[in-house]
Amino acid sequence: MKNIVVLVSGGGTNLQALIDAEKSGLIKNGKISCVVSSKPDAYALTRAADNGIETAVIRRKDFEKFDDYDSALTDLLIEKKADLIVLAGFLTILGHRVISAFENKIINIHPALIPSFCGEGFYGLRVHEEALKKG
Repeated sequence: MKNIVVLVSGGGTNLQALIDAEKSGLIKNGKISCVVSSKPDAYALTRAADNGIETAVIRRKDFEKFDDYDSALTDLLIEKKADLIVLAGFLTILGHRVISAFENKIINIHPALIPSFCGEGFYGLRVHEEALKKG
């Protein structure tokens, strides 16, 4: 059974879809073993807790240097024995250490609309509103 660690930053609707898929048997040979959030108040943490899934919070702003954050996130994912990392609306950039340690074990199910909609402040509803304006 593969340990799936889901990284989130917000409400967790994609996380809920994964939880539902696991419960219905659509996810075979894998179990969501931990949800890691970049925000301590993310509703996704409540969704995880309500389903008996372990949670952790790791915030970029708690680290002076990006490399320290990158190392801490890598260590956390190793500690959680992540076989697969699912980015489900995780709004923090992954660093070289995470990507190297988990090469070919990371999937993004909530990709940004790049390059048309990117830059400071472009995430969530704002991206979708701008996309609708552009048609």
